Parts: sequence; C-alpha cells; structure tokens
Amino acid sequence: MPDRDPAPLDTTSIPRARMPDLTLSFLAEGYDFIREHCAYHGSDAFEARLLGRRTVFCYGEEAARMFYEPGRFTRRGAVPSFAFKLLQDEGSVATLDGEAHRARKALFMSFMTPVRLDAVADAAASRLRDRLAAYPDGAALHDVVRDVLCRVACDWVGVPASPDEVASLAEEAGAMIDEAGSVGPANWIARLRRHRSEEMLAHLAREARAGRLELPEGSPAAAFVAWRGPDGAPLDDAVVAVELLNLIRPIVAIARFVTFAALALHEHPAAREAIRAHEEGQLGRFVSEVRRTTPFFPAIAGRVRTPFAWRGRAFEEGELVVLDLYGTDRDPRLWRDAARFDPARFHGREPGAYDLIPQGGGDPFSGHRCAGEWLTIVVMEAMTAVLAREAVWRVPEQDLSVSLTDMPALPKSGLVLADVRLEAG
Repeated sequence: MPDRDPAPLDTTSIPRARMPDLTLSFLAEGYDFIREHCAYHGSDAFEARLLGRRTVFCYGEEAARMFYEPGRFTRRGAVPSFAFKLLQDEGSVATLDGEAHRARKALFMSFMTPVRLDAVADAAASRLRDRLAAYPDGAALHDVVRDVLCRVACDWVGVPASPDEVASLAEEAGAMIDEAGSVGPANWIARLRRHRSEEMLAHLAREARAGRLELPEGSPAAAFVAWRGPDGAPLDDAVVAVELLNLIRPIVAIARFVTFAALALHEHPAAREAIRAHEEGQLGRFVSEVRRTTPFFPAIAGRVRTPFAWRGRAFEEGELVVLDLYGTDRDPRLWRDAARFDPARFHGREPGAYDLIPQGGGDPFSGHRCAGEWLTIVVMEAMTAVLAREAVWRVPEQDLSVSLTDMPALPKSGLVLADVRLEAG
C-alpha cells in the first residue's frame, strides 16, 4: 500500500517525551522507534532519555546535515558498550577525532581506489559463481555469501588464512554483526569471539614486524603494520588487529545487503529481467534501492564535542544525539511513495550525502561516514549481477518475514535457495 501523505512536521523545535526513559521502547520497537515517536510528537526530532542519558533523536536530511557537521560530534562514548565492543572496539578510527582521525581515515580511504575496488568486486563475483555451481542443498544464501565474503576479505586485506581459519573467522564476524543490537549472554559470547579474532590478527602483526611473516606488498595488512600516525608512532599490535577486523567485518556484513538484493530479485521479477537485459543503469539503480530499503543498522549515535545550537536548543558538550539512518532512508519528504520498492526513483537522481545514508552521511574523507561504502556498492553490484544474469534458482516455501525489532534485521530463513545452477555461457 502506498504511503499516505505525512502530516506536516514541526521543524523548528524539539519536543520532550513525558516518559522517564525510553530504552525498553527502543528495544521493543526497533527500526520504527524514532519515526514513530517523532510522529507522536509531530516533529522530526524529540528529546528523551536512553539508558538514563538525555538524548535527542532525529531523522531527515536537515538532521543529517546537523549531525555530520565536521568536528561537531565524537563517536567516543556515544555507542553503548554492548554494541561498541562488537562493531569498533578501543583504538579504532571511529574513536578518534581531529587530526588523528583525519590521518587514520586517510589510510582507510587510500584502499578505496578504482583498481582495488574492481579487484574485490571481481573476486566476490568469481567466488560466488564457484559456490553457486556447487550450492549446498537447503542452504541459506546469507550463510553462503557470508563465507564467500570472508574469504574475499581475507585475501583483499592480505590476511593469510587457511580454509578452516576463514570459516571460523566468518562465524566470529557473523556473531559480531548478529549480536550488535542485543544484550545479555549472546552478546557476551560474541565479544569473546571478537577477542579471539583480534588475538589472531595481533599475532599476525607481531610475526610480520619480527620478520617471520611476509605480508602481501601493498595490502591493507602490510600498510597498517608499517603505518605511523601524526606523532610518528606505529600502531600497537592490538590496534592493528582492531583495524584489520574493522575492514574484514564490514565486508562480511555485505552478505546482509546481498541477501536482501536476492530477495528483491525474487519479489520483483521485472527488475530482475531489466538487469538480465543489461538495461543501462538498471543494476546501479537496483542496488541503490536495495540499500535504501534494507533494514541494515538502524541509527548512529554521536556525543557533542563542540557546543552548538539547533532548533532553538543549545547542545552542550557530552550530550547524546541519535540520527535515524533507516528513517531518513524512508523519509517521505525525501522519497516519494517511500515504502515502495522502485529502482526507477534513482533514474536521473544521484544520491546525495545526506539523503541516502544506510552507512552514514557526510564526507567519507573528512567525517565518520563509512569508509567502505564504495566497496559495499561495487561488491553488491557484482554479486547481484551474478544472481540475476548468470544463475537460475527458485525460492521454496519458507519464512521470509523480517522482524524490525531484530537489529540488524534479516529474513527469518536467511533466504534458502533451491535448484541452483549456473547458466551455460
């Protein structure tokens, strides 16, 4: 059903919720939490308490511009520890500010050249073809693609790993992603698994620095081992491990986007046929629409670093602001008929820095926008092209429901494929 015309929103003030704390509401409502409460208050921003902390929640292009103003927010201390320990960890680029952040981020962005991106996309497509040619009966596509991407990530980053080590790392990275929005024992176990992965990568750094292991020349692994910061000091082995894992884990996370892409191919056969027919620009538009509609990570948090004023409210140092990524990607003020899957909406429309923000907004070079966004796009395009143009498959009866209280979300079954084969030629 098309979206109804939204009621006009107050974009001049920030109303305050009456309830003392909305943590339980956030966990119960998931991806819809911010937009639903904004609608209740008749605004695209509101103030409440989250985990006891005074917090401003907001969504939309104007809010994204406010949030990604350079130097305004720090990520340090903004994300709850149960998520931070799985998705970033101490010493990562996300915890840095100022010149330290710019220098470390420049290293990450140096890997995102066209030649390197083409290489990882080609590798992802090739390994996906191999797995589709011998697709395990009854396997979930998400699990298959996750394993493929972990192998691709290790090769691209320059981490030598045996098939067993890759399989273990894929499970560990998968647990980090799956449990990032959870609390309790499953989250604790995932943290222990991340620690094991970091120990393996720290050992790699020590061996390379001792001359007992030669890393591939020009690889990210070699670059992090050799890199020195603005102060001239090398990174600790533990920090090298954190950053290498922060390259590998997001590549593994692309499996979620690819799974939703395959689901969209299944649910929208006309779009699949357009890709198969090599209609100009269709693949890119399709991938953009998958990224817009996929419930990936719901929101991003920042703690005020430099006091500022917005909507007539003074934001003091240390205050928390949460930007709704999912809500902005479905904001009817930005996207006509926003709930509808329609790749054609990107015909003649280049996504901006503050409207299509499933991996954050702003400038990826100077700000905290995900360094791997371009990599995500090329890998999605390469794997989607294989699934749409080269593979034949069907979707048997299964539970394809998507719970918006699971963060990050995934079709319940992981999308099981059947009768998979590659077409000749």
